[in-house]
Amino acid sequence: MQLGLVSPIVTANPGAHAPWEANAGIAELVQVARAADRLGFHHLTCSEHVAVPTAAADQRGGTYWDPLATFGHLAAVTERLRLMTQVLVIGYHHPLAIAKRYGTLDLVSGGRLLLGIGVGSLEEEFALLDAPFAGRGERADDALRALRASLGRREPAYHGSHYDFEGFVVEPHAVQERVPLLIGGRTPRSLRRAVELGDGWVPFGLGLGELRTLLARHDLPDGFEVILSPGAMVDPTGDPSGTTARLARVREAGATLVTTAVEATCADHYCDQLEALAALAKEIP
Repeated sequence: MQLGLVSPIVTANPGAHAPWEANAGIAELVQVARAADRLGFHHLTCSEHVAVPTAAADQRGGTYWDPLATFGHLAAVTERLRLMTQVLVIGYHHPLAIAKRYGTLDLVSGGRLLLGIGVGSLEEEFALLDAPFAGRGERADDALRALRASLGRREPAYHGSHYDFEGFVVEPHAVQERVPLLIGGRTPRSLRRAVELGDGWVPFGLGLGELRTLLARHDLPDGFEVILSPGAMVDPTGDPSGTTARLARVREAGATLVTTAVEATCADHYCDQLEALAALAKEIP
């Protein structure tokens, strides 16, 4: 089983982070990333919000490290660990801006970018950034097509309903032949979008039964990634059998990759937990 990690420290969503993270910083994040890299974990995540409305922060959290700056640093201190945005809000950016900035990240990391993309739901943040909120789903579909036409190309060209460009040089650009586009969401439409326009689906907030039902409706393409979470943090040293069972259930629900968070009391404990988790993952087919 291939496991990725919900990065500690970089977000502070209520109920999904540990107290030690409040006083931790880049040194502890690097310690965790190096351990994950050494142990063969698949990826780390980082989410995007520019400015969370105060009224929404109690529910969503207010701490969101910028993924581009965070991953640029982590790329320099790791070798194999993939760097996954979970998720980048596509409506906040022009597709060529993503192609340039994250294409550069793909270059400096040696082709380790996983580009998780979301449509977005915070209307106040859209308004703050002067990004259209109404019709954002249709706009996101066009942006995904434009992004696919642009990533990894020096002279991209695209002519769509919302984005139209040609005759520009984007250098540097992504080095992967096909940067994975992983679509976030919790609706049937998000899965349809992922199957049609992406390389994988990263759902959230759905039970395993719901996930099985949604996935069963589609003939998924070869190589399509389904990236699921076991839910709450796992405790591989304190509850190894429970951790194994939870990971196995997610795998049985259709996960090709599993992204999890780990219970810990400090960065050292977190790394000890990763050692145990890596060993448990080898027991799951």
